Amino acid sequence: MKPPSPSRLFLPESEELQRFHEDRVAMLETMTGPVVALPTKYPDGYFVPLHSHSRAQLLCASQGVVLVTTNAGRWMIPGDHAMWIPAGIEHSVEIVGDVYMRSIYISTDAVSGVPDYLHVVGLTDLMRCLIIDATMIDSIPEAGSRDALVIELILRDLHTLPQRSLGLPIPNDPRLQKLCRDFVKNPSSRVTIDDWADRLAMSRRSFTRHFQRETGVSLSVWRQQACLFAAVPRLSEGEAVTSVALDLGYDSVSAFTTMFRRMLGVSPRHYQPKSELAPTEYRDA
Repeated sequence: MKPPSPSRLFLPESEELQRFHEDRVAMLETMTGPVVALPTKYPDGYFVPLHSHSRAQLLCASQGVVLVTTNAGRWMIPGDHAMWIPAGIEHSVEIVGDVYMRSIYISTDAVSGVPDYLHVVGLTDLMRCLIIDATMIDSIPEAGSRDALVIELILRDLHTLPQRSLGLPIPNDPRLQKLCRDFVKNPSSRVTIDDWADRLAMSRRSFTRHFQRETGVSLSVWRQQACLFAAVPRLSEGEAVTSVALDLGYDSVSAFTTMFRRMLGVSPRHYQPKSELAPTEYRDA
């Protein structure tokens, strides 16, 4: 058995949706079986405050953009991607655009070979179909049944999903943290290592080492990831690629597209609204 889902997935009041989420999180803790799969639809602007689960979570967005924040940083989950959230990690969730979300909650003893840190992954066509099927399973499946095979394949293939550079680690150094937060508010591809090194009165070499030590990535990679954070929600809301690219300081659309493809494996237009969207219908439990 799985927690109930609303028959009309857009709830009219945010408070009602918040109560629904809290009740479902509490009920999730009583669920048995290695995997619980839940579909939900959230409205644009909805915010889920800090919470955690005793199970690991594979949070999947099939439409819209999801932002996940922890003490360690921020991650973005565009459509057709998912985020691996290990058990016990406190996180908040912000919804950008109307989001169709499917979450797979997995017992800690049911999976191995998956990194024990938060990260975003790309979904293969097979995994996407398996996740959709899993949300239609109403009870613990019998061994050898089709539903049991769906669960088995999900657990077996989790570690094969390609990681994406969609995390934005936040440094602990207060000076660096301020620079990073200011950049997130006003991202630009033109910011250089020398710009930030000068502001902290550090040599280029010392700054480079310090930034890498604080964030785990180079400033160039961090800057590109921050630009993606700014770009994807705007693209998903229908803004022109040219407008987004120029606003982020890129000299040409082709330069922006090259960076985008390198980081996400698809062109910016992949995240723009489709002319027609057929919402997925979910079956109530």
